[in-house]
Amino acid sequence: MICSLIFFGLTACEATTIQVIPTSIPTATPTEESTITSTPRQLAVQPTSIPTRAEASPTGGPSPTPLLGAEFPTQAVEQATPTRIFNPNAPRIEFFTSDVIAVAPGSGVTLYWSARGTDSAVIYRLDRQGQRSQVWNVSPDGSLPIQTRASDRGQLTFVMGVGEDDNYNEQTLIIPIECPIEWFFSPSPEDCPDQDAVESQMVGQPFERGRMVFVQEENTIYAMFNDGRESGWLAFQNNFNPEIHSESEDAFIPPPNFFQPIRELGFLWRASEVVRNRMGLGIDEATTYTGLFQTVTTPGGQENLYISSSDGAVLQLIPGGEIWQLITP
Repeated sequence: MICSLIFFGLTACEATTIQVIPTSIPTATPTEESTITSTPRQLAVQPTSIPTRAEASPTGGPSPTPLLGAEFPTQAVEQATPTRIFNPNAPRIEFFTSDVIAVAPGSGVTLYWSARGTDSAVIYRLDRQGQRSQVWNVSPDGSLPIQTRASDRGQLTFVMGVGEDDNYNEQTLIIPIECPIEWFFSPSPEDCPDQDAVESQMVGQPFERGRMVFVQEENTIYAMFNDGRESGWLAFQNNFNPEIHSESEDAFIPPPNFFQPIRELGFLWRASEVVRNRMGLGIDEATTYTGLFQTVTTPGGQENLYISSSDGAVLQLIPGGEIWQLITP
C-alpha cells in the first residue's frame, strides 16, 4: 500500500487503517427554518407559517389564523342546536285518557283530560287516513262522551293540544276497536272485515292463463290473469240473459282437452277480446258451487275482496286490480 498523506507534518502509514484528521471542525449554521439548542436531544422547530383552513370572512377574503391554535370547523358550530329552556309556566297536559281500553263498534266511550297553564284546549279526532275529521274546543279539565259508529274499524285516534307556537304541546290517545265479525276462512287477515261473509251461488273455471269466477249475489264476473301483464284482474257486470243469449258458440270447436266457456263466463269470453286473448281456452269445465265472499276496507279507503274458490282455496283480489293471489286454508 502506498501512503502519502501528511497533515501537520505527521505521516501515518499502516496496513489496515488510514486516519484522516480534518483541517477544521464544521459548525452548524443557524437558518430561519430551525435552531439547535444547547439542551441535548431537543430540537426546537419554528415553522415559517401554521397551515390553516381558509374560512370565509365578511369581506370575502381568508379569515385570520387564530393565535391559540386551530379553531373548530364552522360547520360543527352551525349544527349545534341550543337546548330548549324549560318553562315551568308553559301549558302542559297532565293526562289524556278514556274510560275503556277497547271499544266495540257502535258503542260509546268517554274521554278524560286535565291541562295546566292554559285557559282552553282542543281535541281532534283523526280518520283512518290520519286527517282531522272532528274538533272540539274544550276547557282545561273535563270529559267528553263519544259515540262510535257500527262501521268503525281498526282504532279510534284522538289528539289533544294546548298552547301556541313554541309553547304548543299535544298528546295522542289511541283506543282499539274490537272486531265483532269473524272471517269465513283461516288463516285470516289481521284487519277486521267490513261485514259478515255473504253466501252466493258461484261459477268458476280455470283457463290457460288464469281463471274466472261468477258471483251471482253481486251479478259480477271476476277475470284473474296469469299472463304477467297489467291489470292482474278485472271485474265485469254480468249481461248474460239465458232467454235471449245462447250458452255457447256452436260453430267453435276447441282443440282436444280444451273447453269453450259457456253461459255467464262464455258470454263475457266471446264479447271481450281482451278477456278472450289474455285468458285463452278453458283447461277444465266450469264448476257451479255455493261459496262465500267478504271484504275489508284498508286505511287508504280501498277494498280487499276475498272469494271462495271451487277447489277449496280462497281468492284474494288486491285493490286497484294489480294483483290477485290464492290463500290455502
